[in-house]
Amino acid sequence: MGTSTTPDGLVIVDKPSGLTSHDVVARMRRIARTRRVGHAGTLDPMATGVLVLGVEKATRLLGHLALTEKEYVATIRLGQTTVTDDAEGTLTASAGAFGVERAAVETGIAALSGDIMQVPSAVSAIKVDGKRAYKRVLDGEDVALAARPVTVSRFTLDALRPAVAEDGTQVLDLDVTVVCSSGTYIRALARDLGAGLGAGGHLTALRRTRVGPYGLDEARTLPELEERLEVLPIAQAATAAFPRWDVSAEDAERLSHGAQLAAPGLGAGAHAVFDPAGVFVALVEERDGRSRSLAVFAPG
Repeated sequence: MGTSTTPDGLVIVDKPSGLTSHDVVARMRRIARTRRVGHAGTLDPMATGVLVLGVEKATRLLGHLALTEKEYVATIRLGQTTVTDDAEGTLTASAGAFGVERAAVETGIAALSGDIMQVPSAVSAIKVDGKRAYKRVLDGEDVALAARPVTVSRFTLDALRPAVAEDGTQVLDLDVTVVCSSGTYIRALARDLGAGLGAGGHLTALRRTRVGPYGLDEARTLPELEERLEVLPIAQAATAAFPRWDVSAEDAERLSHGAQLAAPGLGAGAHAVFDPAGVFVALVEERDGRSRSLAVFAPG
């Protein structure tokens, strides 16, 4: 593709429905004219909203950005279940949601809030003995994934609307807002809420409104990015996502060569290190009172 003139940084995309996260990465490679593009946290093809891409050196930030909190608005349909726990899958049951009261829905939502153990959707990208779970399901296998701890810090019911499904089933459509840890499956929340209410449930719409500090106000559609590529410079991206640690020019030089610095009291998690000129030097974490480099960005 030739030499890229794209700056190191993040591109915040408002992903359209119907594209996989990999599709968006492929489009961005063409737009930015570089193969060094990656994404932080996938979105299902059905879903829309914030997808954080890294270009050039910023791809090395992505594994750490993926650990951040995420926010969604979604619609859950009570009264029907599907094989994929969302509207794209084959219908497996239509029990209906007749008689399900708002108070019961609120109680069910409360039970799925806070620190919970969640069984991911069987149709997920999680690997089981080296093979993606969704591929095993498509091959006709029964897949049972282990429950894992997730945090649902906010799960609110914004609206409740009686509806009639295409097959005539009386259902309830719930508009909800969810703030959760990375690794939480909103499809699984829909499934579990419906199961707890005895009606079944699946996801019919999903829009991610925030990933860590990056929200829809910063996101651009692919046509907008094709018209004008907007890249959040890597230093700004790091400042927004991580606690900042300013060091001397000498220490910055040492860090750029992989040296460890005394870092008592730096605190848990990744920290962005800057030199006196404001250059983003490295991403580090404290280990036994010393800094350990997670990724070095400034040339040594």
